[in-house]
Amino acid sequence: MAQSRVHGDASLPAGSGRAPSTAHFGTRPLTPPLFNARGVVKHYRLGAVPVPALRGVDLEVGAGEAVALVGPSGSGKTTLLNLLGGLDSPDAGEVLFAGRELGALGEGERTLIRRRQLGFVFQTFNLVPVLSARENVEYPLWIAGVGGAERRRRGDEALAAVGLSERGAHRPDQLSGGERQRVAIARALVHRPLAVLADEPTGNLDSTNGQLVLDLLLRWNAESGAALLIATHDLAVIARLPRAVRMRDGLVVSDVRGAAEPGGAP
Repeated sequence: MAQSRVHGDASLPAGSGRAPSTAHFGTRPLTPPLFNARGVVKHYRLGAVPVPALRGVDLEVGAGEAVALVGPSGSGKTTLLNLLGGLDSPDAGEVLFAGRELGALGEGERTLIRRRQLGFVFQTFNLVPVLSARENVEYPLWIAGVGGAERRRRGDEALAAVGLSERGAHRPDQLSGGERQRVAIARALVHRPLAVLADEPTGNLDSTNGQLVLDLLLRWNAESGAALLIATHDLAVIARLPRAVRMRDGLVVSDVRGAAEPGGAP
């Protein structure tokens, strides 16, 4: 299949009443499926008892898709998200990312994929408390060895894209919950990933900030051509994503497309 290319000029809503800044998140080759899970099984142990988390899951997600992984606590959606992102390994089956089987790679190779090609957003923000917002955003670039001037330029660009240029010097404890989550989104996007995986990104936010965070993620998905996967049980989030994969007891029970238009319009 021939590769197509999308030029992403990610002008994201700031959510602060000011006009959003424009940030360029780069050019990406699109070759679906980007993610491919085949017969994935995962168990955890509760003492000596194995507890099934996933019981033979198949899932394909193409580049550029926006997908909600839906289900109650214990349904397996977070486990599946972790396996797709290479944060964990299945007990059986295989997970491919961009055509590469993650289980066949060494930990160093999986780390490079997570560092260079994936972005992660968590419900608890996972910001480094002693670093400023700008330093938190720049941290993935520092790990990747990006030089100081380029690191600062891209960090400022990402903060501007989420409407937080004026808050770059503030530490996480000086920011509101919504601002902290926007910093986390800027950090996830700063290295121009092929996909972002978000685990309950609105779970700790009020409805207004939750909508702002979702606006940012959906606008980025639409304009960059990269994939977005959100694990959630938030009905407001589910209603705005064009595909909902519902899970129960470690199984995919439905896969509905067309629930919303790409870009977040119901």
